[in-house]
Amino acid sequence: MIVYHTRFMTSFCEIILVGNAQGLSHLHMQITEGQRAFKIKPDWERNDEFFADVRKQIEEFAAGNRSRFDVKLNPQGTDFQKKVWAELCRIPCGETRSYKEVAAALGNEKASRAVGFANSKNPIPLIIPCHRVIAANGGPGGFAYGVKTKLKILEHEKSM
Repeated sequence: MIVYHTRFMTSFCEIILVGNAQGLSHLHMQITEGQRAFKIKPDWERNDEFFADVRKQIEEFAAGNRSRFDVKLNPQGTDFQKKVWAELCRIPCGETRSYKEVAAALGNEKASRAVGFANSKNPIPLIIPCHRVIAANGGPGGFAYGVKTKLKILEHEKSM
């Protein structure tokens, strides 16, 4: 199956999207503060048109005109990671949940560290809103693209 990619600028940063007919598999934010490296593989084909709707939705979000995404997703991960990512998609825009609250929603409030680890492996940030998960003490917790970026996105969502 052919894997496509595209890249474009938003008010947050440059975004790289990767996916195929099964759905979006990666959203990478090109931010120097972050810890996540990402490389476009040589066998992926650039196809801007394939991602036109996803790009439009991300641009609407960045402009403050969209609070929910309607995108076919195909994240790769363990069954537990996929359960966590599905739960993250239930957190409304402008709201946050603690790692413990997410764990409790999955049926095991003692699994907050496992939730944190799954959060850190989220391949589709923004759309799978891992930025909405914070520490139990109200602090921001971690974010693969840096805490400053996480706080910027959360502030953006609160102003929508």
